[in-house]
Order: sequence, then structure tokens, then C-alpha cells
Amino acid sequence: MIRKTVLVTAVCSLLILSSFVDRTQSASCCLWYTRRHLKCNRLLGYTIQTINTSCDMNAVIFHLRGRFICANPSSSHTQNLMKCLDDKNNPKTQKEEIQKTTASS
Repeated sequence: MIRKTVLVTAVCSLLILSSFVDRTQSASCCLWYTRRHLKCNRLLGYTIQTINTSCDMNAVIFHLRGRFICANPSSSHTQNLMKCLDDKNNPKTQKEEIQKTTASS
């Protein structure tokens, strides 16, 4: 009888724990897109959110100091911001492309 009680308690604990984990994952998903136009110089980086078991929509999550803003990945403004951040974070790539272009001329 004691074994059954321990087993039932363990199963209930696992069920409660698994439901908590699912909720914490979905809490970090974007639910809507911003309508504001952001400035590249205020952004620190970005993350791409895709549709999966815990998120219901595709989004680009821009990282600002102390907060995150969700944007529509198909928006041209969002794509321009992503390119701006990529260029800002990878300055060597730009220099290498300029050197390749100059060398091939």
C-alpha cells in the first residue's frame, strides 16, 4: 500500500513538473509584432524564432538593453535591421569583400 502511494505521488509530481516546463517555454515566444520602426544603433542583436511545438509564429526577436522586441520576419524594415546588425557585428566580412572586389578588378 505504501509503494502505491509513493508511486502515485511520484507520477503526480512528474506531471506537475512537466506542465510547468511547457509553460516556461511558451512564455518566451513572441505573440505579436511591433509596429514601431526601430533604429539599428539601439539594437544589440537578434534571435530568430520559428514555429515549433512551443511557439505559434515566426518572428525576429531584437535585443535591446533590458528588453526584447518582436518583429515580422517578412517585413523589409526587419530584414534591413538584421543586415545592419550583421554588418555591424562582422566588420571583417565587409573588408574581405571589398578586397576581393578590388583584387578582381
